[in-house]
Amino acid sequence: MKAIKRLFYPLGMATLIGFFAILTSYTNDGILEFDVSSMEVLHGMFGLEMLSVFGERRVIFVASLGLIVYLWVMRQNFRGMFFVFLTVGVGNALNELMEYFFVEERPDLPRGLETFGYPSSHAMLGLLFFFTLAYFLTDHMASRYVSWIIWLLAVFVVVLVGLSQLAAGVHFFSDVMAGWFAGYSLFVAVAIWYEMREKKFKKRIEEDVE
Repeated sequence: MKAIKRLFYPLGMATLIGFFAILTSYTNDGILEFDVSSMEVLHGMFGLEMLSVFGERRVIFVASLGLIVYLWVMRQNFRGMFFVFLTVGVGNALNELMEYFFVEERPDLPRGLETFGYPSSHAMLGLLFFFTLAYFLTDHMASRYVSWIIWLLAVFVVVLVGLSQLAAGVHFFSDVMAGWFAGYSLFVAVAIWYEMREKKFKKRIEEDVE
């Protein structure tokens, strides 16, 4: 688990910078060309499009409630419950605000969607939930091998959920990438807060015992 943290956590600042880099340059010809070409490749892939269900807000919320109940009943981890609220709950509110303020048109396809698309909510919320789930599944896991498998599966699902938006024709790749970047940066910020609080709590217990 420590090896995973050493790999993942330093990327939080890089993804935050990447989010704003996309925001300020998504109208560039190079990005526009890549958005269109990637849309042409993936649009209409029915099997991939079906995976968008795993990034639907209602599905994420129900699954998050299940994770909260698990952390409450099975582990009595109230700070972990707040972790889920910060990643998924605050992440959802933040995504809606960004989609309102950062005006980027969706692909010109007959999907009947009138909201703006930056960043992709499926990409952002999918990453926030599945990374949060992987975090707590591997939090106290002794097997490094199993931890890596769980994290790789989480990354794989997040990538497929994001790409499903191109297959469905409702987002450009730049929207999806921005969703991944924003979601990951928020996840890392919450994880750092959580671990700092956990260390302080354990230190306080040790001092009380002494």
